[in-house]
Amino acid sequence: MTDSQLIAAALAVPATGAGLVALAGRWPDARETLTLAAAAALFAAVLALLPAVLAGARPELIAWDLLPGIAIAFRAEPLGMLFALVASGLWIVNSIYSIGYMRGNKERNQTRFYACFALALAATMGIALAANLLTMFLFYEALTLVTWPLVTHHGDAEARSGGRVYLGILLGTSIGLLLPAVIATWAFAGTLEFTPGGILRDAGLSRGALAALLALYMFGIGKAALMPVHRWLPAAMVAPTPVSALLHAVAVVKAGVFAVVKVIVYVFGVDALAGSGAADWLPAIAGFTIIAASIVALRSDNLKRRLAYSTVSQLSYVVLAAALLTPLSVAAAALHIAAHALGKITLFFAAGAIYTAAGKTQVSQLDGIGRRMPWTMGAFAVGAASLIGIPPAAGFLSKWLLFQGAASAGHWLAIAVLTVSTVLNAAYFLPIVHAAFLREAPGGEPAHGEAPWPIVAALVFTAAATLALPFAVGVPLGLARSVAGIPPAGISP
Repeated sequence: MTDSQLIAAALAVPATGAGLVALAGRWPDARETLTLAAAAALFAAVLALLPAVLAGARPELIAWDLLPGIAIAFRAEPLGMLFALVASGLWIVNSIYSIGYMRGNKERNQTRFYACFALALAATMGIALAANLLTMFLFYEALTLVTWPLVTHHGDAEARSGGRVYLGILLGTSIGLLLPAVIATWAFAGTLEFTPGGILRDAGLSRGALAALLALYMFGIGKAALMPVHRWLPAAMVAPTPVSALLHAVAVVKAGVFAVVKVIVYVFGVDALAGSGAADWLPAIAGFTIIAASIVALRSDNLKRRLAYSTVSQLSYVVLAAALLTPLSVAAAALHIAAHALGKITLFFAAGAIYTAAGKTQVSQLDGIGRRMPWTMGAFAVGAASLIGIPPAAGFLSKWLLFQGAASAGHWLAIAVLTVSTVLNAAYFLPIVHAAFLREAPGGEPAHGEAPWPIVAALVFTAAATLALPFAVGVPLGLARSVAGIPPAGISP
């Protein structure tokens, strides 16, 4: 296949998979086999694009010329490849996990679940491979719409309420803020094509105009969950755990921070923003989100809520890194997308395993559970270590690069934020691990063991990958380096 055909396959495979899953709804084994086959085929297509991108090529596919200079078009570049690899690879693992979870909890509407999940991956590929702002915006909106049935999966009053918040905030920010920013970019620059160095670098905008336009983008990309447009994320925790994993690790929030980095690098341009000072306010907003969300997580007894606010905090690590506008920090932003995905999906997998095997949802209920579920809680400990930044877990590497980027910029506020947030990360994760392994389980508790094997296999795999990434970091680090424009010897892990 040519590179253009591989891009087409990356878009078509999950969409076709969704249709086949819907047709196979009466036969669960066939439905789940088709899900796994589609996930594997998507990962293979993305992986086949990788050598060309690493070699410096930028394969393209123009799907539809709407108007002169405006097209639905796709291009494989380093940042998009990193996001596409993470999302497509984790879809395979999440599908295995979902089989154990959905069957183990006897969930209803499983065909709709698998079909919408596949459509979400199709939209994610459209975002990752978008060649211009219009294409990214359309697939960004599509991702919101196809994940709404997943958020409201249970169909009860709580699910419907969470779904309203989810849809209201994400559509409200994208239509009310992001779309006007895209239109303004077209008006100022006469193009929407992502451009190395920035679409707007020669637009002649004042510092105030650039700052205002940047604000429209940063808050319009609601999936990045900058405060105060973050409430959709904890509200969406009413969904089944595999959906939470999709939201936090595979697609939705990663689409948000990916779009933030893409806009800073390819719309405004890192050098142009640094020279204008138009982004000087953004590190403060990201830093506030990091600390405030960590404090909420620390006070949350519900395990999924704690993990949700942890995600709000960790997403702003990516925003902060991109906003520092140094090569090292931009590379850290790109790399943290992958590192956070592995750590956070492991944590949500563990939360779902605990619910499936023991029916527990509160942090205060986890005393002694590590003795009955050692694989699950061992994996949880690995995911927690990664998000804290404890070596050798993956999060250490991206956080170390972010510290280096902040130091190279002389941004002591960012260093202080990272230091305080690391302490807070430890404060809300380590007590869970301590209680699980070093406290006695309450007397009279019914005996239980691990969750079904597909769940355990998936979470053990992602925990192992979290530990392995720093030792096999060549590809993600090479892509992150390319995004930041750093030569091969410019970063040492």
